[in-house]
Amino acid sequence: MHRPFNQVSLAAVTLLLGALVVVQLRSQAGSAGLAALSAQELTVLVANLNTRNDQLRTEVATLQRQLDDLVSGQSRGETSVDRIRADLSRVSAWAGLVPVTGPGVTILLSGPVAGANVESLVNELRNAGAEGIAIAGIRVVPGTIVGGAPGGLTVDGTQIASPFSVDAIGSSTTLLGSLTRAGGIIAQLAVTNPELSLTVTPVDRVDLAATQRDLVPLNGGPRL
Repeated sequence: MHRPFNQVSLAAVTLLLGALVVVQLRSQAGSAGLAALSAQELTVLVANLNTRNDQLRTEVATLQRQLDDLVSGQSRGETSVDRIRADLSRVSAWAGLVPVTGPGVTILLSGPVAGANVESLVNELRNAGAEGIAIAGIRVVPGTIVGGAPGGLTVDGTQIASPFSVDAIGSSTTLLGSLTRAGGIIAQLAVTNPELSLTVTPVDRVDLAATQRDLVPLNGGPRL
């Protein structure tokens, strides 16, 4: 993208250099007349022109280096911006600010279950490396409140009816292994909630919507 611009700039400077040389020659010829100059005077004139040409070449080289530095700096700046954008996208995904998709697991729950039990399930998924979680389509983010007694489950104040699913994005193998291990959360819930049916299914694609919560802190702010 920058090479044509560099070539045009160099061509313009070269053209200016040639124009200055021509003007200088014409000036010398018009004022005194080259034909009337002695060999020694012509030698001095050529030497002066060579010196001036060297100075102009030096200026051209300096300008070219400055241009290269600017182009290089712009390229580095664009790279930095791209990296910042990528980091922002990852942070936004982790925070639940944007919809995300990927492999993971779907846990279907049917029957009465308390909010504390669902919280335990969510914590197990987080500890296993889940990158995004949703309960009945509601994105779980910092500050999400899961509560209610069995049969009265709520997520952020929204009543959740049975059956419903808990969806998580992450390594399907890791998440499945963590959930279904002996003595794990699925086994615990089966013992404490005999009326609750849980089915864990690894899937190739989980789609999670963005959170609807306002995540702007009310009291805290960034420390600069």
